[in-house]
Amino acid sequence: MKARNRCGLGPNRIPETAAGLLLGYAADRLLADPRRGHPVAGFGRAAAALERRVWSDDRRAGVGYAAALVGGAALVGVAAERALPRTLVTAAATWAVLGGTSLDREAAEVGRLLAAGRLPDARVQLTHLVGRDTTRLDEPEIVRATLESLAENTSDAVVAPLVWGAVAGVPGLLGYRAANTLDAMVGHRSPRHERFGWAAARLDDLLNLPGSRLTAALATVLGPDRRAAWRAWRRDAHGHPSPNAGPVEAAFAGALGVRLGGTNDYAGRIEHRAVLGDGPPPQRADLERARVLARRVGVAAAVVSATVAGMRSCRR
Repeated sequence: MKARNRCGLGPNRIPETAAGLLLGYAADRLLADPRRGHPVAGFGRAAAALERRVWSDDRRAGVGYAAALVGGAALVGVAAERALPRTLVTAAATWAVLGGTSLDREAAEVGRLLAAGRLPDARVQLTHLVGRDTTRLDEPEIVRATLESLAENTSDAVVAPLVWGAVAGVPGLLGYRAANTLDAMVGHRSPRHERFGWAAARLDDLLNLPGSRLTAALATVLGPDRRAAWRAWRRDAHGHPSPNAGPVEAAFAGALGVRLGGTNDYAGRIEHRAVLGDGPPPQRADLERARVLARRVGVAAAVVSATVAGMRSCRR
């Protein structure tokens, strides 16, 4: 009977980590990101300050930088789990690291501006979601960029942190978000970060591997066209330069019956992305359909992650 209660199958409450993940996901859906004092922003400032002190054009320096910050974030998680009620601290950490509702609102605002005919404002709004040059994009290209970002960031900002929370609790949540933030800061290819940011970029690729596959699988199962999603994932994902964004964007493209990929301008660096999916280029109405699919994927990921966390508690 004790084992049954500990697993949440008897009269006791569900396991603490599972409950915390669900509560944190609900908090993100209801409250979104805090407007001020966001802990991820604080981590970013600390990481930027440390980079100014330790940067050198060397991979080894970047390895030490990434290890110190990601390891430090994970150790904060270990201490928090030991010092505070597990359900409460897991819920707070989950809320802090998730970004699904803010992502959804940014995509919705792009759609609203396009519907109002405010193309220049939509281009500016899009810069909140993508790193590419938006100054000359027409409406179809704005829609494509928004949909691609919505798909990729559903994995990065929702599913992947939930997966690591299920596997490793609060240390997993904080360590994943630290690695993902460092990738955004120093993991891109630039003269300054080509070597120094290598470790952060590779670590982020590794940590996003399970979350991106779960995101693609959920988009395939929950999308309007399962066969097309599976076909696009298996056929087209490898053509994307990112090993994790490729499966996710391809699955979303197939599920929604649209075509993603094309030419992107990153501050003068031109990338010709492979075509993902068989349909026509996405239209403004497809943004709402993509938002619905992203929300479904997020809910399903929360349930899957809580289930995994509960199963793990049964084995302890």
